[in-house]
Amino acid sequence: MRFVVVTGMSGGGKSTALKMLEDAGFYCVDNLPLSLIEKFVELISMPNSEISKVALGLDVRSDQSFKDATLVLKQLKGRGYQFEILFMDANDDVLIKRYKETRRVHPLAQDGRLEDGVKKERSVLDDIKRNADYVIDTTNLLTRELKEELDRIFVGNGEYNSLMVTVMSFGFKHGIPADADLVFDVRFLPNPFYIEELKHKTGNDREVQDYVLSFQESEEFLAKLADMIRFLMPNYVKEGKYRLVIAIGCTGGKHRSVTLANELYRRMKNEGKYGIKLFHRDIGSQGT
Repeated sequence: MRFVVVTGMSGGGKSTALKMLEDAGFYCVDNLPLSLIEKFVELISMPNSEISKVALGLDVRSDQSFKDATLVLKQLKGRGYQFEILFMDANDDVLIKRYKETRRVHPLAQDGRLEDGVKKERSVLDDIKRNADYVIDTTNLLTRELKEELDRIFVGNGEYNSLMVTVMSFGFKHGIPADADLVFDVRFLPNPFYIEELKHKTGNDREVQDYVLSFQESEEFLAKLADMIRFLMPNYVKEGKYRLVIAIGCTGGKHRSVTLANELYRRMKNEGKYGIKLFHRDIGSQGT
């Protein structure tokens, strides 16, 4: 039997993950009373049980109750029960934004500020996150991409990508992405905006790509950048990093940055050990 405990930050996508696992054939139970968890596990683990895949959702309702839940899990493991822990996460700004959009009350905010509730929850969940088998950061994940990742791990039994890499293009005139870990400025390359036949196209168009990539500097930049990223990724994983955002910027975020982000993504997408996605933040904005 495959037994998965699904937990994580409130607003990180736990409920969505449970629904997706249910669609994938898992028997899902959410918010089971702590006093029933051990009995539930005993029943589903019986030899004649018809249930082969189970997902149990654990929420933070209060500081004390979650500590009790982690204690129950430790006791189950001590009795020989095998289970995996899936931790759903996102950065604090995104979690706060999601709560504001849904107008929900954070379980640990009580009468205080939402930011304080998120901070307290992160502290409460620190231990279980460090011991999780899988950590999925949904900060920049589309629903479709989350489903693909869950299917790969729990349906296709594929290799877990412990580091999710986002290659992002952007325009400096619209501001540097707040969630960027690494920022690269490609404004040293000639700007297609000043060529009339390329002005209204983007780095997704072949004509712009051919122009930008025709310069030797573009190839040297891409080769050095890809080499550095390959060096950094395993070292980030070693230090416990789960999310890496590589931001490539030009003036307006439509031509040079889009072309080079596309090409970097093409070179890195088959690395195999890491999840990688492509995002063009400012491609639809006005300007150079």
